[in-house]
Amino acid sequence: MIVVAGESLIDLVPDPVPGGVPGGAPGALAPLLPRPGGGPYNTAVALGRIGADVAFCSRVSTDAFGEVLVERLRAAGVATGLVQRGPEPTTLAVASVGPDGSARYGFYVEGTADRFFALPERLPDGVRAVVFGTCSLALEPGASAYEALLRRSSRASALTLLDPNVRPGLIPDAEVYRERFAGWLPYVSVLKLSEEDAAWLGGSPEEWLAAGPGAVVLTRGAAGLTVFTRGHEVSVPAVPVRVADTIGAGDTVSAALLHGLGDRPVTALSAVDWRELLGYAARAAAVTCSRTGAEPPYARELRGPGGES
Repeated sequence: MIVVAGESLIDLVPDPVPGGVPGGAPGALAPLLPRPGGGPYNTAVALGRIGADVAFCSRVSTDAFGEVLVERLRAAGVATGLVQRGPEPTTLAVASVGPDGSARYGFYVEGTADRFFALPERLPDGVRAVVFGTCSLALEPGASAYEALLRRSSRASALTLLDPNVRPGLIPDAEVYRERFAGWLPYVSVLKLSEEDAAWLGGSPEEWLAAGPGAVVLTRGAAGLTVFTRGHEVSVPAVPVRVADTIGAGDTVSAALLHGLGDRPVTALSAVDWRELLGYAARAAAVTCSRTGAEPPYARELRGPGGES
């Protein structure tokens, strides 16, 4: 089983209106569509859709948004036994989408449910991998509980994947966060991050590898994906697609990497193995980019002509 630990939220995504805002009134705002989201949540849904045995570990509101979030997990085949529930409101993220489909966010997080996540006593038997990242590692008091789960999972020999998915507007002290990030690395098996994350955090793949991870996967937008290990540097191009937006694309990459990796140790993969795995992740991300909002692919959409994934 793969456990994905982190926040869920509601993305408020601009409604794409052909020809612009109806009526064309000066200063008019496009309608906002509520879509389930949050980096870890998207990763869990993507894993469920492509056929992985996956559970979501978080705290989710009992409000109407929270009910939708939990129902969508179940519809994707994601186990919800590790989901804590509470009366606090659901986090909201207001997305603005640029001409190239890239997304920027403003967050409403004060007093929301995911911030009050508590460290579970234990995870189920048979957990082979645990995923962490995004807002959940930046917002206290929940951040410390997720950090404790990261350390505990690593000590229990589970593969750990960290996707920092940095949201600078949510980080009150950048230097403190960077220090905490450095402290996480000895407990991380795979570090997956975007070029924007890498630039904000500072450092280099070589420095991060030296601190602990067995692999660093860098997403480079239209330029594709690159993995750095102690023995390999492998790149694959992005899959050409008409981009609706990039919401959830990086989260889909994380899911595809873990699903494609299976039970293989990260350090056992050859350059050929990595090329195949990155290619699979690039195909999955392309499907997500072709849709509005975080809508990752199903397994059937990733099968090749011969039926292989």
